[in-house]
Amino acid sequence: MGKNKYSKTFKFTDVNYAVASQEDKETLFLGYSGILNLLDIGSQPKLTIINRKLNKIDFNNKIKVKLENDNLTKYREEYNKVLAQNSIDSNNMIQEKMLTITIGKKNIDEARNYFARTSTEIGNSFAKLNSKFTELDINERLRIFYDFFRAGEEDLYHFDIKQCMKKGHSFKDYICPNTFEFKKDYFKMGNRYGRVFYLKEYASYIRDNIISEITELNKNMMLSIDIKPVPMEEAMKKAERIRLGVETNITNWQRRQNANNNFSAVIPYDMERQREESKEFLDDLMTRDQRMFLATLTIVITADSKEELESDTESIFTTAGKHLCQLAVLNYQQMDGLNTVMPSGVKRINAMRTLTTESLSVFMPFKTQDIQDNKGIYYGKNVISKNMILIDRKELQNGNSFILGVSGSGKSFTAKQEITSIALRDKDADIIIIDPEAEYKALVNALGGEVIKISATSHNHINALDLNKNYGDESDPIVSKAEFVLSLCEQVMSGSSMVVQQKAIIDRCTKLVYRYFEQGNFQGTPPTLEDFRQVLLKQREKEAKDIALGLELFTKGSLNTFAKKTNVKTDNRIICYDIIDLGEQLMPVGMLVILDSILNRISKNREKGKRTYIFIDEIYLLFKYQYTSEFIYKLWKRIRKYRRICHTELHKMLKNC
Repeated sequence: MGKNKYSKTFKFTDVNYAVASQEDKETLFLGYSGILNLLDIGSQPKLTIINRKLNKIDFNNKIKVKLENDNLTKYREEYNKVLAQNSIDSNNMIQEKMLTITIGKKNIDEARNYFARTSTEIGNSFAKLNSKFTELDINERLRIFYDFFRAGEEDLYHFDIKQCMKKGHSFKDYICPNTFEFKKDYFKMGNRYGRVFYLKEYASYIRDNIISEITELNKNMMLSIDIKPVPMEEAMKKAERIRLGVETNITNWQRRQNANNNFSAVIPYDMERQREESKEFLDDLMTRDQRMFLATLTIVITADSKEELESDTESIFTTAGKHLCQLAVLNYQQMDGLNTVMPSGVKRINAMRTLTTESLSVFMPFKTQDIQDNKGIYYGKNVISKNMILIDRKELQNGNSFILGVSGSGKSFTAKQEITSIALRDKDADIIIIDPEAEYKALVNALGGEVIKISATSHNHINALDLNKNYGDESDPIVSKAEFVLSLCEQVMSGSSMVVQQKAIIDRCTKLVYRYFEQGNFQGTPPTLEDFRQVLLKQREKEAKDIALGLELFTKGSLNTFAKKTNVKTDNRIICYDIIDLGEQLMPVGMLVILDSILNRISKNREKGKRTYIFIDEIYLLFKYQYTSEFIYKLWKRIRKYRRICHTELHKMLKNC
């Protein structure tokens, strides 16, 4: 920047303006107008929208799955091919929106104080629009120029300003292209061609989608709007001069008509229109909280060849013409135009247009919110922008989800696709699946997971009383386990509500059965449901004998699959519980035990700092039973709490709803 001139660039995210209702659009429009009114007198704001095509480094950083030396490598290679094809078929564009503010101050300290205050005020206003407003550091700002000037070399960027200063090198040598040639109406940088335009003629009425339509063209482009706020006193004087000039012209016209004895002449339409517009302009400043701005809109496009440049130029001219606006090429001013359009806080083009706050707000920078998290899972394409949707659920405030749809709409396929993406992308995350229709077995086996078939006749057993020291969210894991045992016993007793005496006995016996296991610091082999029944039989109360009798079918009877020690591998990172043959009688108890086993796994992972993804297919089966649905509710609350600690997530897959 020049002497005593300082600038900062801020990046802000898009919001869903194009698909908003009329009421929400008005709210967003007024909110954006409020941001413009916050711009200080004396500052030189520049709004910049950058379109650039997805390059190799963007694909590697955002989309590509990292290859690992394991048995899933072939699947990762195939998955990367699918992602690459989808990136080609999509709009394949990355759009960035920035606000650069330049201010003249006596010294750096005054500038820092100004930017600290201004960034907070403007950032809060963007936050009200659900747009994230972040400051760019020096490397991020230089990266913008490097990507523009050295397209195709993005993966070589590794600028270190400290090393550059030690060597006495200029950062310009690092970011600028090898050659520059400026012609009358275009320029050439390296092997690429470029052209700068400015908005010459404005229509009397402009729709709020003109900017989005221009920038949605699949071209390498940078669009900037230089804004100069005008002091209110100066704006009022100028508006009054315009008003006075119009009235003077009308008076002189009427005097000429009277001199010709034409006393009934009607004021021409164009003069009457000028009178109305000047009056409206003055009213806006005086009564409608409008400010006056001087604005210049410039655009630069780049192409691989001169022919492509001419074709792109025609496309942009056509789009602007559709809105009755006229773009013009900056003849013999391509260098000044390029310096103006870049987000550096410099303006070298004198083509300012007087606008009010509302008129300037019509150049709405918002269109649709693209979600493209680094290393996010591919979920499809944005219907409006045609860009890929990449979501990292760890970055969401609440990563839980339901998949809803009619039969045959692809709910299970969507779940399988997400399971595959997680398994291939995050090798440290655990995936747990509850499969009531035995349709995930092939996928789990292919990913190296473990399928646990649960039924009354299966040789696979899960101990209902498995426990670890991190179980639940209480300081004493046995207290949390007692709540589960109580739910289990109530379910076993035909779902009837228990009296206070029975609940007290179950709580007492739970502590007794875990006594030695707790003394061993929860190491070794935990007790079983049969051990719990034996403890009940040793109690003197008749109620204890009734509870033990109710448990007999599930301990010594034919439904005793959960009363034995766990004999399956539950330490695999991908576990699928196949419950298709669980049976109607065993289903309520079985689901309680499986969900409790999952809670045990989550508790262990919470201690290790590992993420856990849970997929429950046909969840309506769990909601059929009172205690299972209540347990799901409690599990959901606990997992949301754990997520803040270890990013544990619960995905509910709802079908046939």
